[in-house]
Amino acid sequence: MKVLMHMCCAPCAVYPVETLQERGIEVTGLYYNPNIHPIEEFEKREESVEKLAKDKDFDVYYYPDFEEDLWRALADKDIDRCNMCYQKRMKKLFEVAKEKGYEAVTTSLLVSPYQNHDLIKKMGETYSEKYGIKFLYEDFRVGFREGQKKAKAYGLYCQRYCGCILSLKERIKEITL
Repeated sequence: MKVLMHMCCAPCAVYPVETLQERGIEVTGLYYNPNIHPIEEFEKREESVEKLAKDKDFDVYYYPDFEEDLWRALADKDIDRCNMCYQKRMKKLFEVAKEKGYEAVTTSLLVSPYQNHDLIKKMGETYSEKYGIKFLYEDFRVGFREGQKKAKAYGLYCQRYCGCILSLKERIKEITL
């Protein structure tokens, strides 16, 4: 089976990629994360995905959209930014999968205990029906810590916040308190 996996970052992708490859599933990555700020952070994460792809021998489609204006406009608003962010990335995942002829999709977001797992699953199922592409759902959270340890051992860049400007602000507040 050929699976297109959305990759939010390399550390979160380690466990799902290795798990799927061990099962004989052909994984291709999709690096599409217009939420990540600042640009230097976006580039570090992209470089780390490139390193993981080389080390684990899989291809990645890169969509280097960087929507700084959109995210800055949201910076002081009380909105459900995660919902919007998941939706944007999941929709792109299914669009690319449809265009490129993939049988199934998944996302590395499913490994993180910090993400809204139920919402991601629901979106995957909704887009699966809409696009006629299987959403390969798996609760990868069981391998989160293992994947993080391996990411460090592989020399991958490990970030300290989700990625958007709002999560960066929250992280800075945590550090300064």
